[in-house]
Amino acid sequence: MSSSITLSAATRQNLLSLQDTAAMMSTTQNRLSTGKKVNSALDNPVNFFTAQSLNSRSSDLNGLLDGISNGIQVIQAANQGITSIQKLVDQAKSITSQAIASKNTTTEGTGANVMPAPEDGTLKIEVNGVEKTFDISEYVEADPTATPPVVESGDSRQDVVDKLNAAIGTKVFTLGSDDKLVASGAANVKIKDADTATALGLSAPATGEASADFKVEDKTRTSLAKQFNALLTQIDQMAKDASFNGVNLISNGEKSNKLHVQFNENDSASLDIDGVDLTTGEKGLNIAAIDMEDATKAFQSDDDITTTVSSLNSASSTLRAQSSTFGSNLSVVQNRQDFSKQLINILTTGASNLTDADLNAEAANSQALSTRQSLSISALSLANQAQQGILQLLR
Repeated sequence: MSSSITLSAATRQNLLSLQDTAAMMSTTQNRLSTGKKVNSALDNPVNFFTAQSLNSRSSDLNGLLDGISNGIQVIQAANQGITSIQKLVDQAKSITSQAIASKNTTTEGTGANVMPAPEDGTLKIEVNGVEKTFDISEYVEADPTATPPVVESGDSRQDVVDKLNAAIGTKVFTLGSDDKLVASGAANVKIKDADTATALGLSAPATGEASADFKVEDKTRTSLAKQFNALLTQIDQMAKDASFNGVNLISNGEKSNKLHVQFNENDSASLDIDGVDLTTGEKGLNIAAIDMEDATKAFQSDDDITTTVSSLNSASSTLRAQSSTFGSNLSVVQNRQDFSKQLINILTTGASNLTDADLNAEAANSQALSTRQSLSISALSLANQAQQGILQLLR
């Protein structure tokens, strides 16, 4: 024998209403607790999987931001290296300017301390580009062993030097140790006549040359040449130190450094930046060090200094051009970094719009459902009162 409880239609209707209200309250409370209106594919398959795809791409792009940030730092390190190297190059230019301005030359001639001369001869001397002549025929040595030595004219060696200076219009010649001829002061002296070049103890021009320089070591220029070489060493060291995270774009050394910056999740958008050599070697800035082993090459010649200045100017142009290239690359990478950040925000917002709940609306729904539940309970009570009236009649 089975038994069942018979409920009136009104009672059943109120019970269904209470059940619906309870289900909606459960949903609302779940949304309030999680902050999402779509918590699983059962809630809304389309929105759930679409949001999952958007969040996955956002996560991938967010992972690439570290690589992009590292790329920016690599380029900035290289650019800072270029800026600092340019300062050293400018300092090297200043050294060459000082060397050009220096005329502190003093040394002895290369001949003996006698004045052999032909019976008839004219010494041709070029001083600062102007050719001068001096008749030496009357100054043949009379007695080389005399103290001081004298010449046939009766003049002392000092007298001859004084007349020589008067003839060429500058006091560039003096007597040095052992009565050797010395050139000093701010004059560029060349011996023009090979036949009479040795008449005053000077070297004759080499075979096939039109003249011989009476050039001597400038101690100031030698010192400046050493400073110049020290700067070149600093340039090389600075170029090698301008690295970030093991990547150096301005000093390749034995390997070729290359920066690869990935912009999207499948690497279909990227930027490759080739490293360059900005050291002083031939493959880089091509600034030759001064040969300090040869005193005649240590900035002693204005032409040598001019050649060095030319190489420094070329190096400056190279540095400016490379700085511009790196600056353009840096702008591209920074722009992509900003774009990626904005795109990540757009993707995350889009996913949230599909799955996040409106907490204000859900809070209002909770209050409304609570009121409805109270009303449904009251209605159920009223529906049951009708049956209680029948019970009163039976008593």
